[in-house]
Amino acid sequence: MTLLETIAAAAEASARESPDADALYDAFVEWAGDQGFALYPAQDEAVIEIVSESHVILSTPTGTGKSLVAVAAHAACVARGGRTYYTAPIKALVSEKFFALVEIFGAANVGMVTGDSSVNPDAPIVCCTAEILANLALRQGADAAVDQVVMDEFHYYGDPERGWAWQVPLLLLPRAQFVLMSATLGDVTAIAQDLERRTGRPVSRITGVERPVPLHFSYARTPIHETVDELLQTGQSPVYVVHFSQAAAMERAQALSSIKIVSREQRDAIAEAIGGFRFTTAFGRTLSRYVRAGIGVHHAGMLPRYRRLVETLAQRGLLRVICGTDTLGVGINVPIRTVLITALSKFDGTKMRQLSAREFHQISGRAGRAGFDTAGTVVVMAPEWEIENEAALRKAGDDPAKRKKIVRKKAPTGVVNWGLGSFERLVEAEPEPLVPHLQLTAAMLINVIARGGDVFENVRSLVFDNHEPRARRYELARRAIAIFRTLLTAGVVEIDRADADDASSRFARSATESTRSSSERGASETNRTGRAGDGGPRIRLTVDLQPNFALNQPLSPFALAAIELLDPSTGAGTGNAEGAGTGNAGVGAGTGHYALDVVSIIEATLDDPRPVLSQQEHKARGEAVAAMKQEGMDYDERMEALEEVTYPKPLEELLTQAYEVFASSQPWIRDFELSPKSVVRDMFERALSFSELISLYQLARSEGLVLRYLSDAYRAIRQTVPAEAQTEDLHDLVAWLGEVVRQVDSSLVDEWEALINPVDDPTAPVVPPAPPSVLTNRRAFGVLVRNELFRRVQLAARQRDDELVELDPEADWPAALDAYFDEHDEILTGGPARSPRLVTVDETDAAADGVWRVEQTIDDPEGHHDWRIRAVVDLAASEESGTAVVRITEVVRL
Repeated sequence: MTLLETIAAAAEASARESPDADALYDAFVEWAGDQGFALYPAQDEAVIEIVSESHVILSTPTGTGKSLVAVAAHAACVARGGRTYYTAPIKALVSEKFFALVEIFGAANVGMVTGDSSVNPDAPIVCCTAEILANLALRQGADAAVDQVVMDEFHYYGDPERGWAWQVPLLLLPRAQFVLMSATLGDVTAIAQDLERRTGRPVSRITGVERPVPLHFSYARTPIHETVDELLQTGQSPVYVVHFSQAAAMERAQALSSIKIVSREQRDAIAEAIGGFRFTTAFGRTLSRYVRAGIGVHHAGMLPRYRRLVETLAQRGLLRVICGTDTLGVGINVPIRTVLITALSKFDGTKMRQLSAREFHQISGRAGRAGFDTAGTVVVMAPEWEIENEAALRKAGDDPAKRKKIVRKKAPTGVVNWGLGSFERLVEAEPEPLVPHLQLTAAMLINVIARGGDVFENVRSLVFDNHEPRARRYELARRAIAIFRTLLTAGVVEIDRADADDASSRFARSATESTRSSSERGASETNRTGRAGDGGPRIRLTVDLQPNFALNQPLSPFALAAIELLDPSTGAGTGNAEGAGTGNAGVGAGTGHYALDVVSIIEATLDDPRPVLSQQEHKARGEAVAAMKQEGMDYDERMEALEEVTYPKPLEELLTQAYEVFASSQPWIRDFELSPKSVVRDMFERALSFSELISLYQLARSEGLVLRYLSDAYRAIRQTVPAEAQTEDLHDLVAWLGEVVRQVDSSLVDEWEALINPVDDPTAPVVPPAPPSVLTNRRAFGVLVRNELFRRVQLAARQRDDELVELDPEADWPAALDAYFDEHDEILTGGPARSPRLVTVDETDAAADGVWRVEQTIDDPEGHHDWRIRAVVDLAASEESGTAVVRITEVVRL
């Protein structure tokens, strides 16, 4: 029986509509036993507290079965007719948990919401990111249909940027039962006491539990390849070699590939498991070589299907070494026996610093597999200079004279050093106390106002009754007043009587009131909940918010307003940005290509893919320097001019002007930064495939990031652009982008297929099904073909004969271009030049010969259109490669 069937049977046996605590506990233990799980004491205690409807703070080491406790919590809540949420900090973990819970509870009972995707969102069990639940709590408050919250990786509560999302549900969901879980919480006394005060439920803290798989720590002064080899020889694999940059992880994998990691038999087993897995990118081909040698690579920059491959091979015990970043410290399920930490310092985005105790124990906790290992091993490498000093001492042996001559190396100036003392301190240290980081933005305030009721009291409670220290509460109060006045001035909110100063004075009175202790405030705050206000102003929104306001792209409303200003016939605006707030005027001159201008508007609302933009800027500056040298500019002039060169920002001036106009009436938008950029547009205009984009900007280590950006852009365009603003050109572009994403990595689709047609075979190849044939989507494939033709047009326009000959050795490009340029001064490449109207497709021979015959008309300045590029499209080869395979046969004048 499934878990829910077991619980239903228990309820029926006790003649109850829903099971009581004892029946729930017995049913869960019975089900766990059937699955082969015997509860550890900490798990048993947690389940008892959960079915008794207490809050639970579970701070136990990795490997003590917190996931099983979460399953018990979800089951207990659903069995009682409630709705339960599981939250995690990263989408990958949310997705992993979603599929795991589907296997236990069935697809109908589990949903997933991550902000850019929504699957079965009305299910009784919902997996989501913490921000999703926090915005739901802000919007609906105590009335939210949330009966239980299971917060995984709760130590993110202390994250300076995102910690607010872990605090807000604790403040605003008093009906919910909370299960807060992490291996590295530290002292949570204050959080537990506040939670009990707010909800009236007891809080059970389960901590200090011994790991079922104990850890052994050591400090290594031998070179890393020797350390790895010793671990392999002594049966301590799989070994996860932890680095704090993706580049270092790749370099380590390359270095280790020179030593023997696996036997011939193990290589054969890996090859059999991989089977026909598609390693289609440059990074993929490198990864293929590593995994066949028993070495995995794992970091956030990889394509999802490559990460999944490494995780699956590791779960099957086929990889003996994995080189990666600390991403595995965030709950991803990969069995590891030994964690080898290459450094005790990292760059945190601002500066280099030593690891915190929490970071150290979070990473170390991945060592040791329950049910497989009797112990886990954690090895910390000494700094390079200490290793070299130790090698010199070993070489000198016991000879005092030789040892005296050794010149010991020291840490380079400015480097954050560590040593044996740092290592011993971290091993013994408890995780640091969690520090709250509540934020207040206009979007948050608008969500609270949208809740209705006593708006002022709701805001006052959020600002003054939270986990922040007193001084921080005053800062939040000042921030709330400033935001409120801005919203009032802009007409986004209105009040029935009095004015904004009245509201401000109430904040001031509350500031004084907030200095009382929390116990003194508790009764009065509880009594005021839900009141319409003690004579204060009634505050309400004057605008309608979309249902997913602040959940998805927060700049989507601006994008809608900006798209309305474009002229679909050309892409150019009809006026200036003054219409951005009203929709009555245009943004000025566009580019002449409406579909691409729409893409530029959407791209400006997306998060920046920083590695891509950095490489675009690097390439742009390199090309600019070459051009400046050719023009004879001296060095100082070049350096000054170079400061102005950056990555491409289409419509920057126009979008910035429109943004300012929009923000004057919708000031909440200033919480989110507009960022013009061109990744999708650049890819389309250059007629690049995914692999070519990666190669052009040298982004092999960031393939996953690039794909996520393209996926986000694809979803944002589909979800944001209204039907009336869509043109055939835009439909083509969206179809092309979706097919690019699908052909590069269809792993999420594969997982869905696995749910529909499960294969319970541990020996089955770890090969995901091939993506749908690129020929299936006729519109998208047509765009791919046109892009291949237009790529030749662009190269011909720049007279890149060598590149054209390399692409099409059968076509006499040099002679054709000489003849063309004898008649015309240039080849046009603007918007009209890539119009579908200049391409003809003859599918007559598709069935018999497996080819399309296509023709691209060259757009000449005089408009004669008398030159053609003729080609055939190899359909079988296209299907095999996942892109359009086009062969130019001739370039002719009619």
